[in-house]
Amino acid sequence: MARFPLPDGVRRALTFWRRSVQARVVASTLVLTAIVICVVGWFLLGQVRDGLLQQRVDVVVNEAEAEVGDARARLEAAPGTEGNASRQLRDLSDPIIERAGGRGVAVIIGGPEVDGVGLESETAPRTTGLGLASVPRDLQDHFDGLNRPTAWTYTTIVREGTEGEDLSEPGVIVGSQVVLPADGRTYTVYFLYPLAEQEETLGLVTQALLTAAGLLLALVAGVAWLVTGQVVTPVRMARRVAERLAAGQLQERLEVRGEDDLARLATSFNQMAVNLQRQIRQLEELSWVQRRFVSDVSHELRTPLTTVRMASDVLHDAREDFEPATARAAELLQVELDRFENLLVDLLEISRFDAGAAALDVEDVNLLDLVHRVVDGCRPVADARGVVVHVEQPVRPVRAEVDVRRVERILRNLVNNAIDHAREYGGREDVTITLASDGRAAAVAVRDHGVGLAPGEAAMVFNRFWRADPARARSGGGTGLGLAISLEDAHLHGGWLQAWGRPGAGAQFRLTLPRRVDEDLRHSPLPLVPDDVGPGPNAIVDPTPVSRGGSA
Repeated sequence: MARFPLPDGVRRALTFWRRSVQARVVASTLVLTAIVICVVGWFLLGQVRDGLLQQRVDVVVNEAEAEVGDARARLEAAPGTEGNASRQLRDLSDPIIERAGGRGVAVIIGGPEVDGVGLESETAPRTTGLGLASVPRDLQDHFDGLNRPTAWTYTTIVREGTEGEDLSEPGVIVGSQVVLPADGRTYTVYFLYPLAEQEETLGLVTQALLTAAGLLLALVAGVAWLVTGQVVTPVRMARRVAERLAAGQLQERLEVRGEDDLARLATSFNQMAVNLQRQIRQLEELSWVQRRFVSDVSHELRTPLTTVRMASDVLHDAREDFEPATARAAELLQVELDRFENLLVDLLEISRFDAGAAALDVEDVNLLDLVHRVVDGCRPVADARGVVVHVEQPVRPVRAEVDVRRVERILRNLVNNAIDHAREYGGREDVTITLASDGRAAAVAVRDHGVGLAPGEAAMVFNRFWRADPARARSGGGTGLGLAISLEDAHLHGGWLQAWGRPGAGAQFRLTLPRRVDEDLRHSPLPLVPDDVGPGPNAIVDPTPVSRGGSA
């Protein structure tokens, strides 16, 4: 799925939202406040609406009953000999309609009920323009009989407009029955009271509640911003001071104000900073003393080592004239002096890394040439142990800007280490070297099928002087610093040196380097786990993946 870039404003807003606790707290407060306001406002509007309607209903029912009572009194006062029912009905309806019209009330009279005429008759007396649909059917059914009590309900008052269209508005309809003396039949008088005033009042209340809700939300936002600012501002100051402490400015401290929890937090933070500064300085002094000691001892030992080397060479060259035991001692002395000399060289190199004095002398080379050079140099050792070293031809040239001396040292350590482990514990007697590259990175993987690495050992294999089995013999007389120096060389290039291993399945070391020294690594062109095995529990890599912005 294609991704469209977000506008700068949206991206900045999202960044601010992710990084600002204050903004998220204020937003959460506003959302919760808005929910509470909506619930309370809905409840209040319901109460106001019900109160207005109930008050209006009480008033109109009383008015309707009073109007019907007055009509009954007038009918009872009419002469008993009056026999014209139509005229008497008009005498009844005209005053009611006229008085109701002056108050904006509509009237319609239906009946007689016993004849089932109801309101279907177009001759039913009613207010001019009033539609028959204004009277609900359930209310008509209620008065379908004699001696029915007064009843009311809500309705929609329908009137005929000036241009022929129907106009509607909410209202309350009240019905009551009267008996016409002229014919003794029962008629129902319906009074329709509009609710326009109540609707307008409810609109004003709604508008007032919305205005109050808006002002309340604005006030809550301001209060929440100020309150959270009192907590967030010291936290931000602590973050800035912590960043400066992490950058090496160990003298930075927080300003302590007051005696509240934040002030005590600042005091504890300052005490922690003081302790950290003291311990870091102690460690720096100890590290400096240690580096100076290693460097001095390494340099000082070179002079007596040279003298001992000269004497050992003389003894070694003349060993054929000695007795067998003395000749063997001369050979052992020569081997251990070689190992001692290698150890001094490695210690000097480690001291350069610790002192930060190591530098690169880069050139653009084909890593395949370096691999063949290293394999040719290691071939006598491999032949002596009966190990075959295979170099797989890459698909395309594997070129990178590297320090040739340092990369050769890395590859030599990896290949010698693989040869040492290739035949142990009945493993396959071969070592495979694979190369690959892409537009940003170049990689070399050295695979053996020896004892492998137990779970957790891949995280320690680059430690100084660490061995998986301290009791086993080493054919090359290793110093225990080879992989540690190789790791430092890889980091100096901005690359990765990573290890995989599994007991009985062998191990694989992968060196990944950027093709140009100023680029960051993002991935490796070779997999860390070999293709001939599945994923296992011991795929730990470089325990301290130091690279410029990349990761495995």
